[in-house]
Amino acid sequence: MLIINNLYLKTPSSLLVLYGSMMKDMSYFLYVFVGGGLGSMARYALGLFAKHCFKSALYPWGTFMANVLGCLLIGFLVALLGKYGKLGSSWYLLGVTGFCGGFTTFSSFALENQNLWKSGAYFTFLLYTGASFLLGLLAIGIGLSIAKHYF
Repeated sequence: MLIINNLYLKTPSSLLVLYGSMMKDMSYFLYVFVGGGLGSMARYALGLFAKHCFKSALYPWGTFMANVLGCLLIGFLVALLGKYGKLGSSWYLLGVTGFCGGFTTFSSFALENQNLWKSGAYFTFLLYTGASFLLGLLAIGIGLSIAKHYF
């Protein structure tokens, strides 16, 4: 008897069940991979567009536009997929996790904060928002410092 992930594999057919489960999980990774690649390409294209339109601007328009558009898109997709839930998790993985994740992680951050706020977890909302912002800035400073001193 073979034990993998708490599954007892007594027969060759048990191996087929395990293989099928693993292949299904791999297809989920493929949805995220494809969506993320498309989202990253869209983010890059938007950055080029912003540089072309706002040549002398000091404001980071490309990032700003990606963050706002990503939030708009993730809200739209979550509502659409919630309304038509029969579309399944593959569309969620492709569009929300993959595309929006590749386009901007800020959209995921904003969605998580929206969910915390709507659920009444105000302290967690404030803690998550504040800690993410402050620790993010701190981590950037530490990363810059390490690179300057050691590389």
